[in-house]
Amino acid sequence: MSNQLNSKKGDKFFASREFAGRKIYPFIEKRRIYFTVAISILIIGFVLAFWRGFHLDIEFKGGSLVDYTYSGEIDVDQITAELSDAMEEPVNCQISRAIGSDESNLKVSVAGNEALSPEQLTNLTDSLNKNYPGHNFEISEANLVSPSIGREMLRNGLLALVIASALIIAYVWLSFRTMSGPSAGVMALVALFHDTTLAVLAFVIMGSAINETLIAVILTILGFSINDTIVIYDRVRENMKLYKDEHSFLDIIDLSITQSLGRTINTSICIFVAVVTAYIFALLYNLESIKEFALPILVGVISGTFSSITIATPLWAMWKTRQGRSGFED
Repeated sequence: MSNQLNSKKGDKFFASREFAGRKIYPFIEKRRIYFTVAISILIIGFVLAFWRGFHLDIEFKGGSLVDYTYSGEIDVDQITAELSDAMEEPVNCQISRAIGSDESNLKVSVAGNEALSPEQLTNLTDSLNKNYPGHNFEISEANLVSPSIGREMLRNGLLALVIASALIIAYVWLSFRTMSGPSAGVMALVALFHDTTLAVLAFVIMGSAINETLIAVILTILGFSINDTIVIYDRVRENMKLYKDEHSFLDIIDLSITQSLGRTINTSICIFVAVVTAYIFALLYNLESIKEFALPILVGVISGTFSSITIATPLWAMWKTRQGRSGFED
């Protein structure tokens, strides 16, 4: 029958690595290679991020936020470096422009425990007009974010991530309770930690200060990545019902991942194309907020696809088969 596995006798069932004419890939056998690749990328990311430096933005640290209107074209990286030198402290800049308008907006945030003094504001404006004559920089708004409010926002953001992670474990636990839900949830969370860590590192390497956008990025990646993992878990559950009495647990895992591979990759490609389109649009119109959001999401899409296939399920399989267990026990 077309839905039956092509097998050789005994434990050689997957020797041909075929399922209805489809090649079965040895994900479990190659798991150490995948784990090594994942750890190596994380180490490289941490080295680059620490070299770049971690900075809390004004939303989480407190400080001053100054909006300027101007005309003409400027480079956001160049102006950020120049203002940081002029203020002698880290400055974060974002540029936005209304479609159909010649006027642009420059948002300058300076994290700190105190508001900028009138003299500092004057120096900041003078520095802009001196370095960019003819752009007519004018202050449209200046605000102070209290350090206590910034700390509270940071706590609330971290609390949101903790709650989201706990709910993910609970959901996977309940959904897959017939095949050891708690361990499946924990291993899925390990993969999610890999994905979100890479997104944070990409955010820092980009030169962005840690702000509320990063929280949104992490929550988005959590939802995307766990969806891919659940699809594979669901396939494992169905295949265990079909082949539990005939074949080994690890062979069923390889089969399940292979069957989910096309769906996972195709979904990721669709999301990737959509985010790339948004990123290109942001580049064309100098929309820093969208660029700041889109690039880490792209990293998360790639890492989420990788981790769902090569980290979450293989780790769970290793846990289920620990100490010589067959893997079918709860």
